[in-house]
Amino acid sequence: MEIHKYAAIDIGSNAIRLLIANIIPTEDEGAMFKKSSLIRVPIRLGADAFTVGKISENNVVRMEHAMKAFSHLMTVNGIEKYRACATSAMREASNSDEILARVKKESGIDIDIIDGREEAKIIYSTQIQELLDHDKTYLYVDVGGGSTELSLFSKGKFLESESFKVGTIRLLNKSVTDDDWEGLKKWVMNVAEKYDDISLIGSGGNINKLFKMSGKKMGKPLYLDYIDSTLDYLKKFSVDERVKRLDLNVDRADVIVPATQIFHTIMRRANAEKVYVPKIGLSDGIIRKLYEDK
Repeated sequence: MEIHKYAAIDIGSNAIRLLIANIIPTEDEGAMFKKSSLIRVPIRLGADAFTVGKISENNVVRMEHAMKAFSHLMTVNGIEKYRACATSAMREASNSDEILARVKKESGIDIDIIDGREEAKIIYSTQIQELLDHDKTYLYVDVGGGSTELSLFSKGKFLESESFKVGTIRLLNKSVTDDDWEGLKKWVMNVAEKYDDISLIGSGGNINKLFKMSGKKMGKPLYLDYIDSTLDYLKKFSVDERVKRLDLNVDRADVIVPATQIFHTIMRRANAEKVYVPKIGLSDGIIRKLYEDK
């Protein structure tokens, strides 16, 4: 059996991830993509970038160690191709060029800093249309620490996408401007005016956690009333209580509330009653696009 091994590194605002996947070419159905392993390191670059405008030395050193570890893991796994993409935190950090050079020197890994539009296009490469009912309209929503990416699909076709500087860490740090919030809301409402029935497709660690908390089976949607009631429930607890009583990871316990607020706001503005959570994201898109470009 012919098997290719590819890797994707997603350098986000809240964490850095390495996804390793096996790709099996088939004659009839194209290629099969099988996730082999996913390693997540909670380095919160956005806490620096969105407050002081640069990544702290402590986090740069942690990032260097993480990337060296990822480099070793890719070597051990026999990775043929990889791509490392950094998003909003690195886009806005004044010392990003210095970091790229240091990481390259320490680990040999080249990092591409991508804008919101390219991020949305890569996510589209996940072949998300395969998951859609071709008679319906969907709004794909990827909520990150620094930005939210929105992509519209209708009748099986990709129509448009937009990126907004509205993210979980920005909300925690009170660095989301009124213009950014209103821009997101207006864009969603303009989309909603054109279509009668819209469902969301949610991406990101927080919506995946909400789905897991719901106890629903894969493929079933979360409904707006669940998002609404869960938001109220989470707000009752402090961050420490969410860790101790709700068994949330320390780096998830604070950002899950603003993430839920973003999904709640988008669902309300889009008049959407359902959000599907298929567990796909930027890393999946990177690997798909690497293979398709080859």
